[in-house]
Order: sequence, then C-alpha cells, then structure tokens
Amino acid sequence: MQRLTILGSTGSIGQSTLDVVRQRRDRFGVHALIAGRNIDELARQIAEFRPEVAVTADAAHLPRLQAALEALGLARRDHPELAAGAAAYRAAAVAPEADCLISAIVGVAGLEATYAAACAGKRIGLANKETLVAAGDLVMRAVAGHGAELIPVDSEHNGAHQCLRAGRRGEVTKLILTASGGPFRNTPREQLKDMSPAQALNHPTWKMGPRITIDSATLMNKGFEVIEACWLFGFPPDEVEVVIHPQSTVHAMVEYNDGSVIAQVCATDMRMPIQYALTWPERLEAPVPRLDWREARTWDFAPPDLEKFPLLRLAYEAQRTGGSAACVLNAADEIAVEAFLAGRLPFTGIAEVVEETLARAGARAAASIDDVLELDREARRIASDMIEERAAAPVAVPVRTAREG
Repeated sequence: MQRLTILGSTGSIGQSTLDVVRQRRDRFGVHALIAGRNIDELARQIAEFRPEVAVTADAAHLPRLQAALEALGLARRDHPELAAGAAAYRAAAVAPEADCLISAIVGVAGLEATYAAACAGKRIGLANKETLVAAGDLVMRAVAGHGAELIPVDSEHNGAHQCLRAGRRGEVTKLILTASGGPFRNTPREQLKDMSPAQALNHPTWKMGPRITIDSATLMNKGFEVIEACWLFGFPPDEVEVVIHPQSTVHAMVEYNDGSVIAQVCATDMRMPIQYALTWPERLEAPVPRLDWREARTWDFAPPDLEKFPLLRLAYEAQRTGGSAACVLNAADEIAVEAFLAGRLPFTGIAEVVEETLARAGARAAASIDDVLELDREARRIASDMIEERAAAPVAVPVRTAREG
C-alpha cells in the first residue's frame, strides 16, 4: 500500500487527494496530514483517515485540534502524533513511512518541505506552483541528484506529462498550455481597473482558493505555469505557448517535429491528475466523469492579450532573466493580490506593483533554499512598501475653471 503525506490537506487539492484515497483504500493510505489553520476540517480528516501524524502551521492551534478530535469521539490514545511549524512540515515530508508527498499548500510555505522530500528521494505529486517558480533550479537539481520523482498535479502540466509520453524529448518543438481566460476574458481592458474582488473571484470553470483564483483572473497563474513547465520539462520559455481555451477540456498539447500535435483531454476534475501522479506509469480507473462523445461540442482557442493581461508577459520575461526574478515575481504577486482582496489596490494595480517590484529588486543568484526565502522576504518588503506609498500618495483632483461652470 502506498502511504501519503499530504501537504495542504484541507485545501481543494488536498481534499481531492483524500477522495482518491477514499475511492481506492486498497492502494492508498495516509501517513501524515499537514494543514494550516482550518482546524475543524483537519480534525474531520483525522477522524476518517487515521494518519500517524498531523501537523498545523502554529503550535497555538494544537489544543483546539485536540479538543475537536475529542468532540468527534476520538480518545486521546487514538490521536495521531500532533506537531506544528515548518520543522514538523519537513519531518513529515521525509518520514520513511511516507512513500509520496502531495505538495499542495499555497505559497512558499510548502517550499522547504517539498525540497526536503526531493533530497530524500521521494515521489512528489506537485501542485504547489511556488516550489518551481521560486526555486526551480535548486529543486530540479535535488530531484536529479537524489533520484526523486516529480510528477505534476496541475492539470496543464499533468496533461503535458502525458502528451510527452508519445515521443522522445528531442522530437518536440513546442509545448502548448491552455488557459480558461478567467472571469475577465471578455471584459474590455479599460474596465478592468473597476473590477471588484467578488467579480475576480467568480471563476467560470474551477473552484479554487482566493489567491489562485485571482491569479487566474490576471493570467498570472498561467505565467507561473509557463515557468514551471520550463523547469519540469526542460523547455526554454520561447517554446512554451499559452492559448485561451474557455471550455477547459483540452489541458495541454505537445507539437512534434513532424507537425503532429498530441492533446490531453479529460473532464475538469482534479482527481484524475492526482491519481495519475500517484500511480504513474500505471493507469487506474479514476472516479471522474467521462466525456460523452455523442454530444455535440465546440472547442475554442485564441491567443492571450498580453497588453490586457501584462502579468503573463512579465512571467515570460522573469524566466528569460533567470536568477531570482521569478522568485521576486511570485512574492510581489502574493502581496499585491492580498492588497487587492483587502480593497487596498485596484485590479490593474496588481500588475503595476509586480512590475515595479521586479525593477527595484533586480535579479540575483540563490545558492540555497535559505537564500530563496530571504529573497522572497525582501521582495515582499519592497512590494508592501510600494502599496503603502500608493495609498499615501495624494489623489489628483481636476480643477474646474469658471468657464466650465
């Protein structure tokens, strides 16, 4: 039986992973559940899946977790080992009892644990974008050096992984990632500055957490995926193309040197790529809906508008620049998204803050994960200062002349 450590168990990917476990208890079990602050959901998961270890972000949450477990009928002797903090994240990720880490926690909070799992030679189902965006070179060198397996869980990269099985890497000329276009795909560019957080969070296809949903609305999420694809599959950025595909049924395509294009197509259900990452190279029947080919359907494809969605352009530029540029890109975006959700920044201000942070921070090499985390903190400080500067800046009020009345 394959034993899992799930980093981010209470999020959407974590919950989908647990549903895969629920459907295939003959194949999968849970060694550790790692969560942030959703203690009630974590307690319910512990009661159902009975892991040996459960970890929260902060030790202050542990008494509440114990109380929640007892309220669910679990006596103290039946509690898993409880721990908290970054060191506990890492320990659960590298535990010999765990065969595979599902890395699904949002942000750089998952970076150290995922890197540690790579250094321990684990199989990693990667759904955390920041791991490769912020530290792609370090992580991929650890994967290669320690014999780890890094299988993407994001639907686009998972689709690309499947398409690349159709031929040799040297025969590939282009990788094509699809994007739904988000909630503002048809919104005129001049109206974007007035879009509210509620409008930006209304994704037409996927149900996700707040940050990734806003990143989908700005196409920053797709920019991160371009950077990830470069590291995962060894592509230069100019060989990774993005197309808008509102139906979100074709997840990725690979063009080969003879002109053939192989596409990966399935229902929009994350349980399929999660199970693929767990069972690769084997395929098992997955608990997802099948496409009904007796129904008429239309698939649309269009190029992205890089003027309307400048963050996608900035992602390409950051990957070409190299060094810490992509780390800065990610950190500044997270701070800007938080400010937008808090009503402190207009929607179009997200891209403005990110671009200016990239200009102020520059790009440097990172020799270790500690270096990456320090660069991340520095970029966050720069972005936060910029947002404060914007808030303090006087608003220009047009002066009306006597003729204008």
